Amino acid sequence: MANIAAMKLVIAILGLACAGTMVAAGETASTVAAITEPVPLPRPRPPQPPVWAEPHTFREAAGPDFNSADVTSEPSACRTRLETMAAVDPIPRLIGPGACGGSDMVQLNAVLMPDDARVALKPAPVLRCEMAEQLTLWVRNEAAPRVAQAGTPLRSVDTYDDFDCRGRNRVFGAKMSEHGKGNAVDVRSFTLADSHVMELTDITAPKDLRDGLRESACARFTTVLGPGSDGYHEAHIHLDLADRSRGFRICQWDVREPPPPPKPETVASAQIDGKPVPLPVARPANAPNLDRIPGQKP
Repeated sequence: MANIAAMKLVIAILGLACAGTMVAAGETASTVAAITEPVPLPRPRPPQPPVWAEPHTFREAAGPDFNSADVTSEPSACRTRLETMAAVDPIPRLIGPGACGGSDMVQLNAVLMPDDARVALKPAPVLRCEMAEQLTLWVRNEAAPRVAQAGTPLRSVDTYDDFDCRGRNRVFGAKMSEHGKGNAVDVRSFTLADSHVMELTDITAPKDLRDGLRESACARFTTVLGPGSDGYHEAHIHLDLADRSRGFRICQWDVREPPPPPKPETVASAQIDGKPVPLPVARPANAPNLDRIPGQKP
């Protein structure tokens, strides 16, 4: 009887094992079937317009303001004036992308001073002729004489940005910058004849010189942006000739100074009963070093 009971127990265990295997096999088969079913793909992304649509005709490339009657091999009146006081390479017209570009563009390589000296622009900016002319006049008649009066002649103007097809402050989607029209230049510093570099935003540079440069720039250009304007011009000066209604001009360039040194009476900031705590007496130079461990070599 004991053997029969043991055999029944073994048969029951084997039956349960087979049933479990069959259930597991069924689950695996259903999982495989679910995996092999086609997974729907995401809907295709709608076509995006290109950042710049390549023009298909000359009219599209030239822009709506192009007038064939203006096409001539003769230099413009602006370029004729500019070539008497600057070294330039003419770039008749820059086209695109989009609304960027303009006509009568030049690369301004150097300003020719009245004494035949040259003030180079590095890198040489690409600008509209009218903007290049005003920049030349500012360097030639105002900036260079002020710098020379301070002690050392001006040898080069270090630029930061010129023609660049982009939005204002390099913000995507913003209104097109005057840089995109060749109507603006950023000036970082002046290099003097002794190789000294004077940054226009350097708070240690002579303040009267920087005040004069700011005053003359704001009188000549319609936009002057520097430290204190918008956070984007803390290390350079932006100059442009933006045309605004009613002749509105922007002159935002804080000529800053180094902070004053702290007053001696304010060095001790701790107070007791509203009175400053006096500083300890200075230690004599020949006082023994009590922090050294006895027997330790100095």
